[in-house]
Amino acid sequence: MATLYLSHPDSRLHLTPPGHPERVERLEAIQRVLDDPRFAGLTRENAPLATLDAARLAHSNRHVDAIAAASPSQGIVQLDPDTWMSPGSLDAALLAIGAAERAVAAVLAGEASNAFCGLRPPGHHAEIDRPMGFCLFNQAAVAARRAIRDHGLQRVAIIDWDVHHGNGTQDIFWSDPSVLYVSTHEHPLYPGTGAASERGEHDNIVNLPLAAGTDGPTYRQVFAQSVVPRVEAFRPDLVIISAGFDAHRRDPLANLALAAEDFGWMTRALMDVADRCCGGRVVSILEGGYDLPALGGSVAAHVEMLMQA
Repeated sequence: MATLYLSHPDSRLHLTPPGHPERVERLEAIQRVLDDPRFAGLTRENAPLATLDAARLAHSNRHVDAIAAASPSQGIVQLDPDTWMSPGSLDAALLAIGAAERAVAAVLAGEASNAFCGLRPPGHHAEIDRPMGFCLFNQAAVAARRAIRDHGLQRVAIIDWDVHHGNGTQDIFWSDPSVLYVSTHEHPLYPGTGAASERGEHDNIVNLPLAAGTDGPTYRQVFAQSVVPRVEAFRPDLVIISAGFDAHRRDPLANLALAAEDFGWMTRALMDVADRCCGGRVVSILEGGYDLPALGGSVAAHVEMLMQA
């Protein structure tokens, strides 16, 4: 089996204003690096288009209907200070969900050893009832719910190493004991949530706030001592990674000091947990990462490690 890489050219049709960090060029940076011959072994598929009903696995009817109604026929519309929609945004968001669902199905069926979904917009800030932080729908949350509802899993762990706290994922699973949500993130930083005291109704939320300037060795220590044991103790049937790469030291939206190889190391650490708990089942979903060279290099380190499964 090989690593499955899901993408779609229509991800580029989600347009944001000039100067917006969540831009089409992010995908181009990823595609350039994954076109390198060392990634020839990837199994590549275009993501399928999910239905609006798929989004309802994680979001309220009101939220899903409001996003669909906000989709413009021309130009771009602003949903909040950071979040925009263009005529191609709704389909781009549904393709991102479709990729996550397809990745789960492929990994659980043994069609792929693991999977990486390289689409946009990101999703981890989208709450049950609110888009925010560049995010329309929360594809990692939909993937977890799909795995439990339709594939018979009992426990799914979502590990979010984006530099910003995934308030949306926390909101969706706050009272759901079947999902463990673990987040490492700079704090204080947007969106202001993610204190260690925020633990969920079933102690299923694990927030590990990090100070500005945290470097790779310190981050790895936190990951090894706090993330890995907690995930392993949960014994998940599937590991989902909310893979943001904006903790890189070059990223303009944050102040942590990771390098590309740190993301490779974290990938290996979670693959090892998945090997021990769930037959190596790992699905990775792109979140943030806004310095283009840093994003490309970090994704390369991440996917290279996935391919070693």
